[in-house]
Amino acid sequence: MEYNRGVTKMAKSDQRFCLRFRCGFALASVLLWTASGLAQDTHPSQTGSNAPATQNQPASQDKKDHKSSDPLTTKIRIQVNNANDKPVANASVYVRFYESGGFLRHEKLAELSFKTNQEGAVKVPEIPQGKILIQVIATGWHTYGKWYDIDKQQESIAIKLEAPPHWY
Repeated sequence: MEYNRGVTKMAKSDQRFCLRFRCGFALASVLLWTASGLAQDTHPSQTGSNAPATQNQPASQDKKDHKSSDPLTTKIRIQVNNANDKPVANASVYVRFYESGGFLRHEKLAELSFKTNQEGAVKVPEIPQGKILIQVIATGWHTYGKWYDIDKQQESIAIKLEAPPHWY
């Protein structure tokens, strides 16, 4: 940098940064000013005394419509038995399903893990309907895994584990 009469010359990259910072600050200020103006226009204290009662009714209707547009969910009960139809206790059960990523985001694969009880059963809490992968791992039994297409609100799935192959 050269010094000229006590004033430094800024590099072009620094000048561009300052210009971008000023533009970003101006844009943020305009957006905040606009948002605060809209919030003041719809404030219930500035409207008539009958307005708040009518404003609350559409909001409750919107909530009902919002619940109906939510993705459908399902509750699953999984029963794990061995080849002799006896329950397999303490087996690891993994349930994988797709959950929405929100606005402009991809779906992501979520996973829940459980252990079977003494009766070989697992109750899965509400998850979205659709393609669901169920995997079961138990000591002394062949690992199980299968994709299911679930379209009911409640589903009961029976899984039969097989003996592992013998290696000679």
